[in-house]
Formats: sequence, C-alpha cells, structure tokens
Amino acid sequence: MELKAVFWDLDGTLIDSEPLWHQGEIVLAHANGGEWTEEDGWAGSGTPVPDVARRMIAKGCTLSVEQIDVRLKRYVFEAEQERLPWIDGVLDVVRSLKDAGVPSMLVSTSPRPIVENVMRQAVGLFAGYVCGDDPVAHKPDPAPYLEAARRLGIAAEDMPATIVFEDSSSGLRSGVASGATVIAQTGWIRTDTSGLGQYTSIDSYAGVTAETLDALVRERLGR
Repeated sequence: MELKAVFWDLDGTLIDSEPLWHQGEIVLAHANGGEWTEEDGWAGSGTPVPDVARRMIAKGCTLSVEQIDVRLKRYVFEAEQERLPWIDGVLDVVRSLKDAGVPSMLVSTSPRPIVENVMRQAVGLFAGYVCGDDPVAHKPDPAPYLEAARRLGIAAEDMPATIVFEDSSSGLRSGVASGATVIAQTGWIRTDTSGLGQYTSIDSYAGVTAETLDALVRERLGR
C-alpha cells in the first residue's frame, strides 16, 4: 500500500458530539443569566471553546471565559464517558485500516481526558493521539498533524501519502497545510467547508475502506 497512515479529527468526524457541546452550552448559559440556542451553538462549531465562551458572555452569561471552558469540557467529558456517539460506519473504516496494517492516529484539540476516553472505548484501534494539551500549536496550524506523523516516523515530505479526515474549516486548513491528502466529512456539520483545499468531500463512510483510501492516495500521487 502507498497509504502510510490516516489521521482522524474527533468531533464531527469520528463522533457526532456537536449536539453534546451545544446542549452543554445551553445548560450553562441558561443557568447563569444568559440566552443561548442550538443555532448559536452551530454558529460556533469548529471554533475553540474560549471563543464560544466569549460569545456566550456577550449574550448575557455571567460566567468567566475560564469557568465556561472548564465546565463545558466537563459536561461533554461526563456525557461521553457514558456513551460515545460514534458516527455510523466509522469504526468499520478504522478496523479495515488496522487489518491492512495502516495506523490510525487521533488528532484533536480536545483536552487529554476527552481524548483518552475515546482511546479507551476504541479498544486498541488507534496507534496514538495528539490532543489540545500537547505542546504544539492548535489547528489551523499544521503542527498537530505534522506531530502525529512524526510520532509514527513519517517524514514531512511523505505527508501526501497520508490521509486526514476533518470536518471544520480550521481543521481542514490544518490538514491541507500539513501536505496530507485531506477528506472533508460534511455529513455531521452545518457550516460551509467548501473551497478549503481538501482533496475530496464525503457525507458518510459507506464504501470507505483501507483499499479505497489507498486508491485515493495513489490517484493524488499519480501512481
């Protein structure tokens, strides 16, 4: 296989967690003097939690940015400990990669406890992860994906032979800037992610296997 590795974003790519974040935002805002709706949540999808917190404060929430950041992440972490909302078919893709000897790495700006919970529930399907608590720049900087590749022993010049699955504009820009072959997952996000440099876009994991991903890399490499 030409395919060297697959790098996975978390929210909206591996798990359908946006509804959990939005519900947490609503609960926090309404309990602390603010107004917040699901549409407000979608407007902030794919942006760092402190940015969302500032929007919540602008709509009346009396908590500080730091308080919102801690409490919102705790809300999502506790919900995901009970059950991870895996996107339909995604674990079949990861298993196909593992069977083919292609490592998968989780690359997320989420804090370490959230990411390690995913690793536990994925039961050995991932070779490792890079998370928001690691000392690397956050997306849209390419650093998280380049660091994930480094940990697998993949050189920067070989990034076109890797695949990145992303769903947010910042994540897509990060993957593209890293040099990887980027696939935009559009099925679980409402924001427009067109024209961000991705190689292709999909809206489900139907028909996606290690072989089809390898063919995509071969196509890009002209082999």
